[in-house]
Amino acid sequence: MLTKKQSELLRFIHERLKETGVPPSFDEMKDALDLRSKSGIHRLIIALEERGFIRRLPNRARALEVLRLPGSSTPPEINRGKKFEPSVIEGNLGRVRALPPSAADDDLGRSIVAIPVMGRIAAGTPITALQNRSHTISLPPEMLPQGEHYALEVRGDSMIEAGIFDADTVVIRKQETAETGDIVVALIDDEEATLKRLRKRGASIALEAANPAYETRIFGPDRVRIQGKLVSLIRKY
Repeated sequence: MLTKKQSELLRFIHERLKETGVPPSFDEMKDALDLRSKSGIHRLIIALEERGFIRRLPNRARALEVLRLPGSSTPPEINRGKKFEPSVIEGNLGRVRALPPSAADDDLGRSIVAIPVMGRIAAGTPITALQNRSHTISLPPEMLPQGEHYALEVRGDSMIEAGIFDADTVVIRKQETAETGDIVVALIDDEEATLKRLRKRGASIALEAANPAYETRIFGPDRVRIQGKLVSLIRKY
């Protein structure tokens, strides 16, 4: 059973996809439902996804697919017959592939690489620095560039417009330097770890969110240490 707002949002997304083939923006959804902030839309989208009505595709921030409508167990005509394919996140990182869980957990007869999951990373307000290893995930080697890697579970919504959502798992290549535009794990004051886009501003370092609800934070170079760079993303459906 959907709430009134969840049902309204689902119908609005469905009608917009039918009319234009393009999902509405967060601002359009917010205005259509007369909500004050985009965070409310984000919560509604998560609820619809958890209930199996929509799917968020990680190749761009506005990629939404309607899987079914209330009272129906079959996909609407606009989506029927589509096949899921691994998607990519475009940006200064190059092409970062997002794997469905089956591809990440099953080596499909090929060699696999075990990646340690080192706890949670904040894509929002920074949290305590990286924790000890909790478990491992397996990835095919062709999905990983040269180097040593680890994974983190994302908490927060500050990177949603880069296609990174709460509860995603990000794969990080260990490195201590990064270029402007890279999405990195940054350790602030040796206490707080966060996932943000790096911007170099003269002698300062800016950690930039991909969500207008969050402000860019600027630090002196002695306060920020780069812990690694985003290379892959895993999402569960």
